[in-house]
Amino acid sequence: MSGAASSGDGRQTPPVWTPANVVTCARVAVVPLWLLVAEMSPAAGVGSSWSAGVFLLFVALSLTDKLDGYLARSRGEVTTFGKFLDPIADKLVVVVALCFLLERGVVCSWVLLVVVAREFLVSGLRMVVATSGTVIAASPLGKGKTAVTMAAISVLLLAMALPAGDTAGALGLLGQALMVAAVVLTAWSGIDYFVKSWPYVAGGR
Repeated sequence: MSGAASSGDGRQTPPVWTPANVVTCARVAVVPLWLLVAEMSPAAGVGSSWSAGVFLLFVALSLTDKLDGYLARSRGEVTTFGKFLDPIADKLVVVVALCFLLERGVVCSWVLLVVVAREFLVSGLRMVVATSGTVIAASPLGKGKTAVTMAAISVLLLAMALPAGDTAGALGLLGQALMVAAVVLTAWSGIDYFVKSWPYVAGGR
């Protein structure tokens, strides 16, 4: 059955397979495909339509993050399944792309360490805070770090897709600058979440 389910108080709840959740599931499914395509791309500086496809597919994956959120809110179909899967999809897209860039020598291992460590920290803190029945809302810092990180990855992938030259070099520098900003925002947002969670972690509430 595809209709909406009925909650205990008689209210209708959205079905699991809403358009927003279908988009989110598609994002998760496409990530391994993107990595497969990326692994077959030529080295940076060669310039090829294949590398351009890697860049465009990543941009599409990044933009669909906004699409599934828009669909869920505009249709009144915000579901528990969507709340669970959407952040996982975001993290999967970013971490897999950073692993690829690390493998190609475009970013250093510290970038991946900060990003992954922050996600472990925040996930653990969320579980602790949830035991008190409290939800700490996502901050602008968290949303900002995701946007800047995806922008940095996109610019670096575009630089890799272009033939070696001034344009590719300039984009590479821009991408590295954005990545530094992303790392700073990632660490900052992690610290901010820790500070907000500390009263619950310390057992004060």
